[in-house]
Amino acid sequence: MLTLFKIGFLEFTLVDLIDVMLVTLIIGSIYYAFKNTIAIQILFGLITLIFFSFITEAVNLRTVTWILRTILNIWLIGFIVLFQPEIRKAIIIFTRSPIFRVFLKPQISQTLDEIVDAARELVSKRIGALIVFPKTQNVQMTIDTGIPLQASVSKELVLSIFNTRSPLHDGAIILDGQTIVAARCILPLSSVSKWETRNLGTRHRAGLGLSEQVDAIVLIISEETGSISIAYRGALKLNIPIEELQNNLLQLLSE
Repeated sequence: MLTLFKIGFLEFTLVDLIDVMLVTLIIGSIYYAFKNTIAIQILFGLITLIFFSFITEAVNLRTVTWILRTILNIWLIGFIVLFQPEIRKAIIIFTRSPIFRVFLKPQISQTLDEIVDAARELVSKRIGALIVFPKTQNVQMTIDTGIPLQASVSKELVLSIFNTRSPLHDGAIILDGQTIVAARCILPLSSVSKWETRNLGTRHRAGLGLSEQVDAIVLIISEETGSISIAYRGALKLNIPIEELQNNLLQLLSE
């Protein structure tokens, strides 16, 4: 095994480096997903129980160990049931880390190819659209406002959905990787004061509104002007050239 360096009699190998990186990534993902929530307190409680159960087992306190392990099992099941959204967020953060991004990039690029091709035609025909790319947060409440699809992303499907004669053209579509999860979803309007949004249409205020509340990128195509905008983290980038759209989206999705 490749040895990177030695400290006395201890050897630090490539496997050790990978091990440390993965553990750091897992702990960081869990902390980022659970921070500022009650789940982090419960998680620390679980860790404390595990620590004490090891101590009681080491000193052979069998009854106390059995009680702690029983409580731990019940607590762990309850934690998984109560905090499914946070656990899902931690998994998403973990899988979107730089280590996995190398493998996911071809899939993201393929999805963006279809979206950008569709956007080019929507712009040329002055057809409005709202397309949501969720990142680390669960947007199930927004998905529930629309019509479930679970269909593969394609230029033809996107154009069909936003066709003005389609019953699904009002509202937004929500993506999840290479899948259109739902269409005709209702997005919350921006909480920014009216004087700051008086020149924006409903689509822009809706896209901005969702980006203020969740970690998601919203692609906005104006029906009135044919312009392209992106809402992200409560900010709005206006008048993006179609030639720069894919790079803009890829950069934000890779953050």
